[in-house]
Formats: sequence, C-alpha cells, structure tokens
Amino acid sequence: MGTPVPMFDTSILKELVTTKVYFGKYKDSLICDVPVHYLEWLDRKGMPAGKAGMLLSTALVIKSNGLDDILRDLKRKYGVVSKR
Repeated sequence: MGTPVPMFDTSILKELVTTKVYFGKYKDSLICDVPVHYLEWLDRKGMPAGKAGMLLSTALVIKSNGLDDILRDLKRKYGVVSKR
C-alpha cells in the first residue's frame, strides 16, 4: 500500500461562493465572482497571505482550468445570489 492521500477539505468550496473580497477593485464581491484576469494579476503581484490568498488562489486554479461550472453549481447548492 502507498502513502495515504489526505482528504480535500470541502468547506473550502463553500467558502469560495460565500466569502467576499475585502480589498481592491472587487471589494465586496464574492471570491467566485472575481474575474480570472484580476486573479491572474493578483497572482503576479502576490496573493494576500492567509486564508484569503488560499481562497483566491483556489478560485484562480478552478477558473483558469475552465471549471467555472463547479462554482455555478455550488452557488446554486448554497442559495447564493451574485451582484454581478
């Protein structure tokens, strides 16, 4: 048997569709609604430290791999309505 693979914390996905950005151009927007071009810019400049940076980085990976449908489905599952 190989090394066990750690389980993914699914609460991160819920946080992507319920947590708002607290700074910058997209302040008060849900992290899942931040456009990929802004996430790419943040990645080049340096993501914020801590949980916010982890969530923004996760959103970037999801969106840059064309998996936006996951975020849409999660928003529907948790009853989230976007401003944008």
